Amino acid sequence: MADVADFRKQALIAEQSRPSAPAPVVAPGRTLGASSRLLYDTLGHVYDWLGFDTVGDAVFRDLVIARIVEPTSKLDASRVLSDLGAQVVSYKTIDRHVRKIHANGHRDAIAKKCFAYATDCGGLSLILYDVMTLYFEAESEDSLRRIGYSKERRVDPQIVVGLLVDRSGFPLEIGCFEGNTAETTTIVPIVTSFLARHNLEGTPMVVAADAGMLSASNLAALDEVGLSFIVGSRGTKAPGDLESHFHWNGDVFTDGQIIDTVTPRHGNTKVNTTKLRAEPVWNPDSDTAAWRAIWSYSAKRARRDQKTLAAQEARARAIVSGEKKAKTARFVKTRGDDRAVDEASLARAQSLVGLKGYVTNVPVTVMPAAEVIAKYHDLWHVEKSFRMSKSDLDARPMFNRMRDAIEAHLTIVFTALAVSHAIQSRTGLSIAKVVKQLRPLRSATITINGATQTFPPEIPDTEHKILTDLGYNPGY
Repeated sequence: MADVADFRKQALIAEQSRPSAPAPVVAPGRTLGASSRLLYDTLGHVYDWLGFDTVGDAVFRDLVIARIVEPTSKLDASRVLSDLGAQVVSYKTIDRHVRKIHANGHRDAIAKKCFAYATDCGGLSLILYDVMTLYFEAESEDSLRRIGYSKERRVDPQIVVGLLVDRSGFPLEIGCFEGNTAETTTIVPIVTSFLARHNLEGTPMVVAADAGMLSASNLAALDEVGLSFIVGSRGTKAPGDLESHFHWNGDVFTDGQIIDTVTPRHGNTKVNTTKLRAEPVWNPDSDTAAWRAIWSYSAKRARRDQKTLAAQEARARAIVSGEKKAKTARFVKTRGDDRAVDEASLARAQSLVGLKGYVTNVPVTVMPAAEVIAKYHDLWHVEKSFRMSKSDLDARPMFNRMRDAIEAHLTIVFTALAVSHAIQSRTGLSIAKVVKQLRPLRSATITINGATQTFPPEIPDTEHKILTDLGYNPGY
C-alpha cells in the first residue's frame, strides 16, 4: 500500500486561472433602418423590361418609380426614394436632371419603346385619343399656362394635354398645348406626330375620338393622311342625318336599332333626302360631300336621357315662373326682360332621347355598323388611363412654371403610366393595390457586434404571385 499514490494529495481538476480584468460586454443588436426595397426593385424590373433603361438616366428612373409609389413634388421625392431604399441624391441634382429631360429627348426614347411594346401586343389597328386639362397653383398666366375652358369649371391657368393610346389603354403619344387651345385643334398634331415618329404614313389604322374632336377640318385632315376615323357625333346633327327616318317612321325606335346613313361634311350641304325611304349607303368614291353616319337607339340610354331632360325642363319652367334665380339654362328663351320656355327645342330634344351617333370614313363593306360602335366604345380605355394619371399618378395640380419643367413632368407621368399599365395588364390588379401589397414588405438593416447585414422580407404567397406574374425573382 505504501507504493500506491495517495489521490487525496493530488488535484484531479486544475483550477482555472481567473482573468485579471472583466470581459467586455457586447452591445445588443440595433436596427439601422428599414426600406421597401422589394417594391423599388419590382418597379425597376418592369421599367427595364419595357426597355426604358435605354434612356440611361438613373435619376429619371427613380423619379418615375417615386411617381408610381407616392406622387409628390421634386423636393419631397428624396423622402419617398429613401423609404424605398434607393440611393438618394440631392434636390439640386434632381432639379438639374429634370431640366434636361425634355432637351435630351427622353420622351422620344420612351415613346419608341411604348410603340414597340404595343406592336408586340398587336394593339395598333385601333388607336384612341382624348384630352384633359391640368391646372396650376398660379395666379398669373404666361405663354403656355392660360385660362381656358375647364370641365371642372376652374379659373386657374392650365394646359391642355392630349393622350394617344392603343385599344387597351397603353400610352403611345402625349403632347401639351396652351390652356386656351380648343380641344378640336389638338388631335391632328398629336396623330401626325405619332405617324411621323414611327414612319407609319399610309399604314391602315383607325383613330377613335369622342364628339369633342368632331370638326370638318379634323376629319378632312385625318382622311388626307390615309387614316380611318370613328368620331362621336353631336345630338344636334340627328334631325338632319335622320330626316328620312323621321319622315317615314316618325320618332319611334326599337331597343338596339341601328340606322346606317350619311351626314354632310359641311353644315350648309344637304346629303339626305326624304324622297327615298331607304337610307343612303355611303360610298367614299361618289359621296365626296358626306361622311358615313351611324345612329343607334338604346332604351337604357333613353331612360337616362329622359331623366336628365325632365330635370332641365323643370329648371327652365322654374326660371320662367320666377321660382329660381334667372340664369342661362337650356330651353329658356329670352326676349328683353321676358322669358319663356322654348317648347320647340324641348319637343325636338324629347324626340332624340336614347340616340347616339357616330361619324366615320370606313365603308360598310369594310366594317359593319355594329363593329364601328364597338370600336368607339373602346374609348373607355383612354378615359381609364386619364383617370389613372389624375388619381393614382396625381398628375395635377402642377407647381412647375418653366416649359421645360412642365414637359419633363409630363414625360415622367407618361412613363409612369406605361409602367403602371404594364403591371396592371400582367397581374390583373390595379397599380394602387400592387403598391399597397408590396410596400409593407420591408428589408431591415441590422448591426450586431460590429457586423452589419440587411435581411430581406418574408414574401407571402399572394405577393409572391404578383412577382411571378411580373417575371421578377428577387433571389431569396
